[in-house]
Amino acid sequence: MTLVALAAPAQAAERDLLRFLTCGSVDDGKSTLIGRLLYETGQVPDDQLSMLERDSRRFGTDGANLDYALLLDGLEAEREQGITIDVAYRYMSTARRSFIIADTPGHEQYTRNMATGASTCDAAVVLVDVTRGLTAQTLRHSRIVSLFGIRHVILAVNKIDLVGADSRAFDAIAADYRAAVADLGFASVTPIPVSARLGYNLIGADLATPWYDGPSLIEALEDLPVATDGLARPFRLPVQYVNRPDATFRGYAGTIASGRISVGETLAVCPSGHQARVSRILVGDVETRSAAAGDAVTVLLDQDVDVARGDILAPATARPTSSDRLKVELLWVADQAFDGSGRYQVKIGTRLVPARLVLDQSASLLPNEVGSGVLSLSSPVAADRFRDDPGTGAVVLIDRDTGLTVGAGVITGFEAGAPHIHASPAAVNRAAHEALSGHRGGVVWLTGLSGAGKSTIAQALEQQLHARGCRTVLLDGDNLRHGLNRDLGFSDADRAENIRRTGEVARLFAETGTLVICALISPQREARAAVRALFEADDFIEVFVDASLDACRARDPKGLYARADDGQIAHFTGIASAYERPENPDLSLDTDRLDVAQSAEAVRALIQQKGWLA
Repeated sequence: MTLVALAAPAQAAERDLLRFLTCGSVDDGKSTLIGRLLYETGQVPDDQLSMLERDSRRFGTDGANLDYALLLDGLEAEREQGITIDVAYRYMSTARRSFIIADTPGHEQYTRNMATGASTCDAAVVLVDVTRGLTAQTLRHSRIVSLFGIRHVILAVNKIDLVGADSRAFDAIAADYRAAVADLGFASVTPIPVSARLGYNLIGADLATPWYDGPSLIEALEDLPVATDGLARPFRLPVQYVNRPDATFRGYAGTIASGRISVGETLAVCPSGHQARVSRILVGDVETRSAAAGDAVTVLLDQDVDVARGDILAPATARPTSSDRLKVELLWVADQAFDGSGRYQVKIGTRLVPARLVLDQSASLLPNEVGSGVLSLSSPVAADRFRDDPGTGAVVLIDRDTGLTVGAGVITGFEAGAPHIHASPAAVNRAAHEALSGHRGGVVWLTGLSGAGKSTIAQALEQQLHARGCRTVLLDGDNLRHGLNRDLGFSDADRAENIRRTGEVARLFAETGTLVICALISPQREARAAVRALFEADDFIEVFVDASLDACRARDPKGLYARADDGQIAHFTGIASAYERPENPDLSLDTDRLDVAQSAEAVRALIQQKGWLA
């Protein structure tokens, strides 16, 4: 992102601040409009004005006249093509107000950059070329503006000089626009006839449009209400980092998204529901009694509760919703259309979890289009509707295979019933359970082909740990399919659900100070990643029990490969269904080479190394 800004005058600190963007179709005159505003309000220093005169002769599109767009089109590629590619920011002030202006690209190819600008603004100036009227990009940008919570729009009908300042052309476009955005929820739409090139109606009334008696662009911007900050909303602290420099200090660091907090207040850890009082607040290394939205803080609680990165600290009486099914509206920014087959992660605040997107109406969503649907998450998250709290109601969708952002949008609601369900805090916390056990709780997850040795190694490991006096439980995949998971088949969806249920049970045991050993084929990387996401990094060990398919066939302790070859078992992993090898397991065991005792000892050694048995 390109940042181009003038230094703000010292006296501007006392004025309120309005952030607005300009948007619309390519060549509608956005950069020219902002450049002319800067010029008319005296924001262009003499040296920059001299540079503008020189650049206008080289790159300008208005003959010998100044090309005000060049004040913002800072990239060489932009100047050569005459279009805005990145978002350029400028500072401007008047006697009444200070402004941060985002000049956003109009070309459809750079819609994602326009959305970046919209996500931080309070208002929007939507430009329309009076000679072309409303375009698809005008309406697309307007919907994105609405999507990101902007409620005040100024419709700048530009190039009014090219139609002889005809009021009928202006009135027609204003009426068409009001009708087109009637369902977008704007609080105000203010149409203004302007000429960015000639300066009509930018600063004051202009004789070229005697029929127009409304405000100039600057007057309209000065009169717009500034968005309220987050102080009036309930307190929200998305935990970014758990700070544990030693055994005497455990703080939860992050930037306060909204509200205020003071020492002594009771907070809930969301989504788990655990509660504790604030004992200390640090801003940097300075201790304070209170903090507010925008402050980067470290909060300490008066008792040990389970808090992880991605959790939200909030008042117990005003908590965010805990849900694994989020209704969303998304701008699709991937280069390819959405087709329902992708594997995603969703980022909400500081939380990153595997997710599946199902659109409301269409199975496809084209690049730069906005669509609505439901995100099904691998585990519940704490979140708010965007309109209630933008800081905890925005989502980013990431392709799990490429790591690229493919969508950005807002939470519009939750599946029916979810807002009324909150987790009940445990009467005995994890630290107390672990003190009784004499060791930490944690999960060892063994994955690999049938016959690789998972169950045998798991049994040997449990015997070793039991001999040391450890509290253990073994969750074997076959045993679970006789009880908890007996209603599940072997489709991809059922396999994922089998793993999800096992992971949730393992989490409950681990929180009671138990060492949990899970032995499942668990062939899908995404499903395994969803289980890992349930735990803090130090509480989960993924062990890949690696054996060649030939070795597994030769062992075949249950005769499954033979039955699969005969067609008696459908979807058998390794034969008719793929096994996705772990890419970065915590430990790999080559059971073609290692025996059971050696393998179990390697796992126990890793547990010891992680400090679980201390």
